[in-house]
Amino acid sequence: MFTSVDYDKFRALRVTHVATRFEELIRDEDNDTLTPEQLFLTAVDDALDQRRANRIDKLIRAADFPIPTATIAELDYQEGRGINPIRMRRYEVHDWTSEPRNLLITSPTGGGKTYLVCAIGIAACQREHDVIYLRMDDLARKLVIARGDGIAHQDLLTRLSDTDLLIIDDFLTIGIDPDAASDLFAILANREHRLPTLIASQSGPDYWAQALPDRVAADSIVNRLASNARIINLGQVDMRRQQGQQARAAADHWE
Repeated sequence: MFTSVDYDKFRALRVTHVATRFEELIRDEDNDTLTPEQLFLTAVDDALDQRRANRIDKLIRAADFPIPTATIAELDYQEGRGINPIRMRRYEVHDWTSEPRNLLITSPTGGGKTYLVCAIGIAACQREHDVIYLRMDDLARKLVIARGDGIAHQDLLTRLSDTDLLIIDDFLTIGIDPDAASDLFAILANREHRLPTLIASQSGPDYWAQALPDRVAADSIVNRLASNARIINLGQVDMRRQQGQQARAAADHWE
């Protein structure tokens, strides 16, 4: 068995997980028929799987999803929602960096946009993409705060420009000031043709062009977001109301 000195060596080589797993496999009598080489390769595979799982967990935590348990497997495909299992399976395994087309998701309030973007974003993390989730009001607030420090401001713009998938939820549900619009233009200009942006909104491009404070910047922002973008319209189904009704109908519900 390995000694503490051995583990010091493993830590120096950054293979502690391999050594630990290898020792566990050796101690397991069910593996007596396997050769040391087979056990070692199994330990390597297990350690790599654990390292990948840890990285995915870190990516999901860093993205800061409001619904960190959202999953494409649990989506509701009832008629009128504009989604189907085949299309969502494509998003589940999509390589976002190889095809930087934006995705626009629209529906009235309660349509399930936030759950859907979280499910897509978490699937992207599971494909080991870097993802940032922000509501529009949070994005505008972060930009305002960072603007007081030139370095912090540039760091934020760079981070938002370079993440594999940028998700902006509740897009233009509230207005933004001209400075925030200018920053948004810079971010989208930096991402154009390189990396995709996912937008969830109660409204569509026609409204965005009217809501943004500067007409020239508005046209450019809308054009960068909407040109050649994929679109999901979730229709008029009010998922929030349906879920509330289902909760009240449950046997253990009380008020």
